[in-house]
Amino acid sequence: MAGATTRMPPNAEQSHGPPKDVGEGVVVAGMDRIQEILEREGRLANDLVRRPHAALVAIWRTIVAPSGRMQERISVIFAPAVVWDRARELLAPFAERMAQGLCLLVIVGRPQSPGLGEAVGLGVASVVPADANGDDMYLAAYRAFELLETKGRAEARGRWLRRYRYELGELLTIARAMTTVRDVDKLLGVILEKSRFVTGADAGSIYILEPHADAPVLRFKLTQNDSVSFDSREFTMPLSDRSVAGSAALSKTTFSIPDVYVLPEGSTFRFDPSFDRRTGYVTRSMLVAPLISQRDEVIGVIQLINKKRDPNQKLLTKADVDQHVIAFDERSEELLGMLAAQAGVSLETAMLYDEIRKLFEGFVKASVEAIESRDPTTSGHSRRVAELTVTLAKVVDAETTGPYASAFFRSEDLRELEYASLLHDFGKIGVREKILVKAKKLYDERLDLVRSRFDFVAQSIETELLAEKVRLLERGGPRDAIDTLEAERLRRRTELDAAWDAVCAANEPTVLSSGDFERIEALAHRTFVDLRGRVQPLLAEEEVACLKVSRGSLTPQEFDEIRSHVSHTFRFLSQIPWGKSLRRVPIIAGAHHERLNGTGYPNRLLAEEIPVQSKMMSVADIYDALTASDRPYKKAMPLDRALDILDFSVKDGHLDAELVRIFKEARIWERAHAL
Repeated sequence: MAGATTRMPPNAEQSHGPPKDVGEGVVVAGMDRIQEILEREGRLANDLVRRPHAALVAIWRTIVAPSGRMQERISVIFAPAVVWDRARELLAPFAERMAQGLCLLVIVGRPQSPGLGEAVGLGVASVVPADANGDDMYLAAYRAFELLETKGRAEARGRWLRRYRYELGELLTIARAMTTVRDVDKLLGVILEKSRFVTGADAGSIYILEPHADAPVLRFKLTQNDSVSFDSREFTMPLSDRSVAGSAALSKTTFSIPDVYVLPEGSTFRFDPSFDRRTGYVTRSMLVAPLISQRDEVIGVIQLINKKRDPNQKLLTKADVDQHVIAFDERSEELLGMLAAQAGVSLETAMLYDEIRKLFEGFVKASVEAIESRDPTTSGHSRRVAELTVTLAKVVDAETTGPYASAFFRSEDLRELEYASLLHDFGKIGVREKILVKAKKLYDERLDLVRSRFDFVAQSIETELLAEKVRLLERGGPRDAIDTLEAERLRRRTELDAAWDAVCAANEPTVLSSGDFERIEALAHRTFVDLRGRVQPLLAEEEVACLKVSRGSLTPQEFDEIRSHVSHTFRFLSQIPWGKSLRRVPIIAGAHHERLNGTGYPNRLLAEEIPVQSKMMSVADIYDALTASDRPYKKAMPLDRALDILDFSVKDGHLDAELVRIFKEARIWERAHAL
């Protein structure tokens, strides 16, 4: 009872045993009379009257607890006033029950001790006259029991309210936790953990309903156990009412089983004891509930095992289970029902999110393949750049000193960076394919045209000198003249072949600026007469311009078109509704060719204007372009040489010195390859 003490305070004048002048015989006789009155009282016929002591009479009553789930005993003690005045230690055995609100005291006779008004706080319900009759005794007992039950209900309501507030707070916390988790596997772990927490379950499992070619199946996804550890792996089982989980899914019903080894009569399901035999664990009580989506479709099943009296108790033996495991009660069912409803919605949302994510990743993959299919020589470049960039970001995130000590990349940031890296060349869709795959300075068809001119000139030389030979022979010319003509033919043909060799040499691309193109300049002034008698240049103006390219295979105009892919990338990607967590993908991807000194493209951004993600991607992009497998226009560059070029790019003000340092010291290429 609220306010009662746990110990009856002894009388200040007497602390040990009844005083000699209590008049023991008189007291006992008086309590005999009270016992007789109470035993004869028909209105107390359902109660039990006992004498815990010669000077005391007790009435015991069994009631249903306010929770409605169990019975408990309450009692009223009748004690003479002299016990209250001089021998309160006789009441000590009842002090704890008084403190718990399960016992009250009725004093018979007027106590002599002062401060009787404070006795209510010590467990006193009322005082009746020493000569009280049956009605007086019954009324005192009735009021005492009524007070006990009323206070019990009030305290139970208070406890229930506190528990309700606690549970509500936990459910709200759980709901927030479930709605913020998007990863399906992590969400399943949260759902199972929280379900076990609110119900007091020692263990549990979760199944997911999956479509199958013939019929749906239940996939075992996850198990948790506070008492034993064991290895588990996913498996599937038929969706059937032969299993508890299957029955819950098919019937959309929650099952509470006090003892799985003693199933209710008529149950279609059976308990499989193989897990218990394999692990030594003992399964007793079980609570199984379906997880239902907003569309009223079962998407999974949660199975809780062994509700414990004490959540901290380990169930290591059968004796532990016998002593500490109880059946899941109605409140556990209610809490699991509320949690399962929220879990079903959250799980459906997470699964839908996962489907959308996989769909989007499929779109990204298909886009990358579409880009690289236009230029097979760069196949795998986008994926490698993404791996290098994300790996570099993770290392930068771990930096504790230097300019990037405060850099922080969440999982969402890394996913955003991965998508931006995978799609950094997406704009190549807007570039002519012939430029993308241009391996030499002259396109193949253009080189064939030049070859045709050289062949025509060679044939013209042969024809011209042969005709001159015929004329000399017809005139009977000297042998020396004919030899001179042959020498001229050989000279001119050798000169023409050398010119063609110069064209072929100039047609080869270079990685760095180099080459002497004087021969090409000279050839630009060579002419020949075509079949129509028109004078034509041996090399057209645009052919000379291509062959004079000092670096790579592209003319300035073609290089500008290649550069335009970055603008296309930004424009194309900006049309995709990326959402809040991926909104910077177009910006990051569109700035990977910007340079710190403002000489990059397309916007000539300065260092402070370039996103750090783009700076990291620039390092990865250049490194992969240098070290990638042999391409038609270049050989794969050795690692040391590629790293030297990165250092040169730092000195030229193109790349971030700190990022290049981290890239080299952490050997990002090895870490990325190990993923």
